[in-house]
Amino acid sequence: MSSSAAVPQSVPAEPGTGPELVAAVDIGGTKTAAALVDAAGTLVARTQRPTPATAPAEAVLGAVLDAVEELAAHPRWSAAAALGIGSAGPVDAAAGTVSPVNIAAWRGFPLVERVAGHPAVGVPVALLGDGVAIAEAEAWRGAAAGYRNALCMVVSTGVGGGLVLDGAVYAGPSGNAGHIGHITVGMDGPPCPCGSRGCVEVYASGTAIARYAAEQGLRPPDGDTTAAAVATAALAGDGVALAAYDRAARALAAGIAATATLVELEAVVIGGGVAQSGPVLFDPLARHLASYAALPFTHGIRLHHARLGTDAGLVGAAAAAMRLAGAPGPRTGK
Repeated sequence: MSSSAAVPQSVPAEPGTGPELVAAVDIGGTKTAAALVDAAGTLVARTQRPTPATAPAEAVLGAVLDAVEELAAHPRWSAAAALGIGSAGPVDAAAGTVSPVNIAAWRGFPLVERVAGHPAVGVPVALLGDGVAIAEAEAWRGAAAGYRNALCMVVSTGVGGGLVLDGAVYAGPSGNAGHIGHITVGMDGPPCPCGSRGCVEVYASGTAIARYAAEQGLRPPDGDTTAAAVATAALAGDGVALAAYDRAARALAAGIAATATLVELEAVVIGGGVAQSGPVLFDPLARHLASYAALPFTHGIRLHHARLGTDAGLVGAAAAAMRLAGAPGPRTGK
């Protein structure tokens, strides 16, 4: 198992095979970002707003539309052929609706209809879950390029994921395939906001790591109780902080092993704020994965840091917009 093996780079789109520019929106529980993205996956312009996740539905939509309106004022907006939205989920890509676990006011919210109907937009709109967007991005320009079967994950305030199967991103009928954060790994575990119990997310998200460390008595000297502060304490050798990350890594390993048993993975790509802790997360993850992935065909899964950082959701949403506008779409593997 490796966290540093070389991976072939993805090949840029051929000239003339699709649009030169698309727009992209990435909606999360804490921020909403929007960008213009070219055919090579490069962000031409970018803006961001806080997501008012506890506000009424129209206020959340307002943050999205404010970001889109700012983009629409850019000189190159007229060249954008489509708009892709990657949203916290679950989503219903066919219906164009979203019901994010971390945005309470959006339940069956008609996001595509409302965005497409805004006077500033004027282009077709594609919707996908944020985990699928991560997979689109990393398969196109990141650490999953070159693999035919991979799981791409974001571990942040929540835990999401998307799948690359047989060389193509697989979103599933509703656009939620690969949502590893809501695989149950503890049958009698803590309740999850999704309505189930013992989900990967309730152990491995940044929020869960910080909460567990505080419950076990960790008191950082500067009063910072975030998962990043817990990671700093773990790097300094604090036993409680190390235990919090070990617990998170064990949950992730159980979820990854379950996924690998179902679809046979070659690699797992992990991004998001929690992944920035580096060896504090990846070392125990590799150790636990070797234990949980026990069947021979699940051995040797390679672990990689995501390459596209906080822009992955935008790049993935842009990939979906490219496809909607007529591009073949990212493919990976040989």
